[in-house]
Amino acid sequence: MDRTDPLSATFSALAHPARRAILARLAEGGTTVNVLAEPFDMSLPAVSRHIKVLERAGLIQQEKNAQYRRCTVNAAPLRAVASWTEQYRPIWETRLDAMERCLMALTENLDDR
Repeated sequence: MDRTDPLSATFSALAHPARRAILARLAEGGTTVNVLAEPFDMSLPAVSRHIKVLERAGLIQQEKNAQYRRCTVNAAPLRAVASWTEQYRPIWETRLDAMERCLMALTENLDDR
């Protein structure tokens, strides 16, 4: 992976379901690493490694506050993903419209029987 490519780093970080779950939890509001780790059936160090991947991709930020580390979402990389995928919307809409026409024709043919 090219570490200078933020979009690739974002997709790579989002590839693991635990990291997506962590990000979804943080979308509700910032919290500590310990709270983030609670629902997972993995060690705290394993959760911390997932958090580091998200942090390196720029998806989350950590603030140290005494002995606690508070994590929050950084939405900028997600906006970049949304922008990148948006360019493909016309292609998928065209294909979905064509599929809908095919399904409608099939349904009509079945109704005519």
